[in-house]
Amino acid sequence: MTTAKSKLLIVEDDVIFANTLNRRLSKYGFDCVQVDNNNDALLACHRHTPDYILLDMKLAQENTLSIITPLRKLRPKSRIVLLTGFASIATAVEAIKLGADDYLSKPVDSQTLLATLKGSKASAIEVDNQSEQTLSAEQVEWQHIQQVLKANQGNISATARQLSMHRRTLQRKLQKRPQST
Repeated sequence: MTTAKSKLLIVEDDVIFANTLNRRLSKYGFDCVQVDNNNDALLACHRHTPDYILLDMKLAQENTLSIITPLRKLRPKSRIVLLTGFASIATAVEAIKLGADDYLSKPVDSQTLLATLKGSKASAIEVDNQSEQTLSAEQVEWQHIQQVLKANQGNISATARQLSMHRRTLQRKLQKRPQST
């Protein structure tokens, strides 16, 4: 565990995922600030002077590769980790060239994320695996539906088509939010 409160800037447009990261990393001594776009990321970096920066590569209409260099100039000693669901060798190389310290693909477990943030091997980080909450299949499905719904700007019919399910089935699933364990 981290002993002092390390400041962490989370740049993520998926609110559910960002909140999950915030909760999990706060348990390990991080003081987290969340933002969901490039402008707010630069502003938060200037205001909160984070020790660590976790960037989702693709935000709603933006790509965070474009802000790695300015973030690096604002916080030359901060550790910048790019986190993406669209991993490729080309973007990994580009991110490192622009100034990122590391690159992870989603999904990522807390132990790997902590180790990467700290710049060490996963075995060097003490993580209480019992405190990790594993999501149920229903919770994973709920999160996926929420992501697709957000991408379709709340359009139920478009979301149902994209998920290959009937609109009424989707509406029933949306009414039954799974409970956290």
